[in-house]
Amino acid sequence: MDLQSLKKQEHQRRIRKGFMWALFCAILWGLWYIPGTVVWVLNPFDEMYGEIAATNGDAISLVITAVLITAFNALTVILALMVWNGALGKFGEMKRTLKEFKPCSKWFFMASIFGGPMAILGSFIAMGFVGGAFAAVAALAYPVVGSILASQWYGEKISKRAFMGIGFIILGGITIFGGGLLTELGTGNVAWIGYIGGLMAAVGWGIEGAIAGKGLDIAEPDVGLTLRFLGENIIWWIIAVPLLAIAGFPMIKYALLVFEPLTLLVLVFAGITFGFCYVTWYKSFPLIGVGRGQGIGNLYGLFAVVFIALFFGDIPSWTILVGGALCLIGSSVMFSEDTGQMESLRGE
Repeated sequence: MDLQSLKKQEHQRRIRKGFMWALFCAILWGLWYIPGTVVWVLNPFDEMYGEIAATNGDAISLVITAVLITAFNALTVILALMVWNGALGKFGEMKRTLKEFKPCSKWFFMASIFGGPMAILGSFIAMGFVGGAFAAVAALAYPVVGSILASQWYGEKISKRAFMGIGFIILGGITIFGGGLLTELGTGNVAWIGYIGGLMAAVGWGIEGAIAGKGLDIAEPDVGLTLRFLGENIIWWIIAVPLLAIAGFPMIKYALLVFEPLTLLVLVFAGITFGFCYVTWYKSFPLIGVGRGQGIGNLYGLFAVVFIALFFGDIPSWTILVGGALCLIGSSVMFSEDTGQMESLRGE
């Protein structure tokens, strides 16, 4: 085999690996909606919601409770990532990357702002107000945001075929949840804060992906991701939770009551699924680009429906079957893209 053939073979292997990472991301992300939905009805979060709602109303209570849940989600994720990096022997690389703030670490700390207080908090608010299924679909537009930003900011190439695949996946997600959403809108009892949370998730994850793609130009994915969640934990545990406690909300009281076996088990489940969903998400970006990584990762909408149906016993409707078919078509379109067009992911 000549050098050119070996180069082509290695390039195809790299692209396949990128698509597989993105597919694993979709499966783990879909699984995350199970603990993300269940945690709302467990102590101490349900008691916290009731106590705050009695004095401040349901809307404020749900947002404040979502902050504490998101903070614990970030904490369990970084614990899972520390174990992961320790097993891979990457603490030295993490220390070196952390010191290089200006060219490198700043991107991951910026990503933590859009990914944590915007996207993940928004998703938990959507889960609390409207439900896990809606929260899953609400963020399905995030690849559009990420693709446009990556294309305009640092010239990432997105082919017409990739855009077509992303479009099919988004249409599939909208179809999956569209029937239930229209029914709720027809009742006139619309939880608008939940819908704002869904919009926060879509915009936040899209911007985070584009920023992370910039940082991953010069950083190792596992290390960069851990720094991103280090930034999110700083935001929650050093800034947001103490400020809310000073404002009079019982943040510390309920944070100390979280050590119940079932609650801890659910939080650990959330940390493992979300942590490794992010590991595979970040690993896919340097291999196939932000747009394709986010597009395939968007299959989480389909997996979330399947897992929620299996766990909660919901019977899939025809909209789910049609939407699932559209998602699979979109994925097939992207998987079948000519890898020769992807030798360079950047336009420069």
